[in-house]
Amino acid sequence: MRGDLVRKLAIRCLSAGLAVLSFLTLALTSAELVGLALAVLAVGSAWAERRINPRAELVAEPILLTAGLLVGYAARAPGARWTLAVTGLALLGLILVERPLRDAVGLETRSANLGVRSSPLLVAGRLGAAVLALLLLLAGSAAASLPAWPVLLATLLVGAAGAGALAPIARRRLRPSSAESPVTRALRRHQPEFLLYFSAPPGSEYQVKMWLPYLERIGRPFLVLLREPDFLASVSAATSAPVVVCPTPRSIDEAMVPSLRVAFYVNHGAKNSHCIRFGHLTHIQLHHGDSDKAPSANPVSAIFDKIFVAGQAAIDRYARNGVVIPQEKFAIVGRPQVESIVVDRTPVRERAEKVVLYTPTWTGHHADVDYCSLPVGEKLVRRLLDRGATVILRAHPYTSQNPASARQLARIEQVLADDRARTGRRHVFGAEAARRMTLVECVNASHALVSDVSAVISDYLYSGKPYAVTDRVGEGERFTETFPLAGSGYVLGADMSNLDEVLDRLLDTDPLAEARWRTRTRYLGDFPAEAYADGFLDEARRQLDGTTVRPPAPAPRPAPVP
Repeated sequence: MRGDLVRKLAIRCLSAGLAVLSFLTLALTSAELVGLALAVLAVGSAWAERRINPRAELVAEPILLTAGLLVGYAARAPGARWTLAVTGLALLGLILVERPLRDAVGLETRSANLGVRSSPLLVAGRLGAAVLALLLLLAGSAAASLPAWPVLLATLLVGAAGAGALAPIARRRLRPSSAESPVTRALRRHQPEFLLYFSAPPGSEYQVKMWLPYLERIGRPFLVLLREPDFLASVSAATSAPVVVCPTPRSIDEAMVPSLRVAFYVNHGAKNSHCIRFGHLTHIQLHHGDSDKAPSANPVSAIFDKIFVAGQAAIDRYARNGVVIPQEKFAIVGRPQVESIVVDRTPVRERAEKVVLYTPTWTGHHADVDYCSLPVGEKLVRRLLDRGATVILRAHPYTSQNPASARQLARIEQVLADDRARTGRRHVFGAEAARRMTLVECVNASHALVSDVSAVISDYLYSGKPYAVTDRVGEGERFTETFPLAGSGYVLGADMSNLDEVLDRLLDTDPLAEARWRTRTRYLGDFPAEAYADGFLDEARRQLDGTTVRPPAPAPRPAPVP
């Protein structure tokens, strides 16, 4: 995170500095060619800044560059001043309208895998780059003392494209039409029976991606409704289903076609309420993992019509945390994502090479849900290495959001890199563990787990292999009461004083093997291994078949203020 901030700050200073230096050179000296060269460098820097920070406000620099280039051009071609004046006004208009156009388009509904193209979106996404290209053309023409009218013509053509993109948006804003949008028409043709609704902070797309294969296996047409456009590319690449971005509560109306019956959710995001207001749908919470963390018993779950849970333990968790939800709202469907996990009850002590998966979680949004073990992770990993273990380190995707956690993770990865170079042991960490391997592949490649309180433990439980849990909240003997899943694992104390004892049990004696197998049913349901995912698929189909459709869809309750 700190490195990203430094890069953004450095490129910001470079862009501004070169723009100012170019303007001063062109306006106050006779070294036009030097000023033009500086302008080209400034344009290149501005282009790099757009790549590093797409949300950067690039207005002052292009205006300054335009002014300097026009002064330098006029000095080299005095007869073209009127042409240059018109060119400058047109460029100024493009520079000033680029950001408002991007913001306006950002409020428009967009889609993928639906066959609907948005020309305003295409133009708005390229207008900034087009302005920079025009500045390069202006600099090159000035340096070569070429006529100015080709630059003016190119600027007017780009301006016409921008006006063409802005016009339909302005028309919809000023004179709303009752006619259906292209997205709505395409969705009516698609006839989706359910939608997957998703809103989350950046880096959270794993929450929706884990469910896409199973939603596709339901065998019914569906759509994915996103609220943040940043997820569009990655989510649409992971499914053939239509993906629609609805940035405002009002734009969700465009996706609510009459064929829809059910809405699935994978988290408790605040924007869920923007979709739950549609009373004709059955709203079902899927979650994006099952763990004993406090957020897994979120009272907000009560607003959903149904709550799909992996096993009875999830239902008990709500009651244990004082969250009263009628029993009929729950449906035990298992955790279909574990169906590819290999069940292996071979004792770890019999393994010639012991592979341990270490999955530290993140610090959470609040201190009371900070279960992260990275502050003591280096000590843990070094002790595993001392025992000859091979380590797979897979950190939570949100780890980089906390600078301290990012530094701690980097130190642990360096320890593993050094040991791999020295001993040849095939430790896996960094991008190799986070991107090139799935969690299931990490589970199958390991023989034991060390984890913080997280959903990884529930998934690992399916394998039958042993696990240890870190007690980062320092609850001591009460830890297994608060986090019952730890009762079938080996608890590492907050001060790590029992580390050697826990590793002896984890990698050698494993006295909790039978208790762990009984816990597996409570947490993951009692479904046959050969058709484990059918628990979810069958219940999802029952919800779709048992929901009454009311064509046309009733008008929703008023959208909340975004």
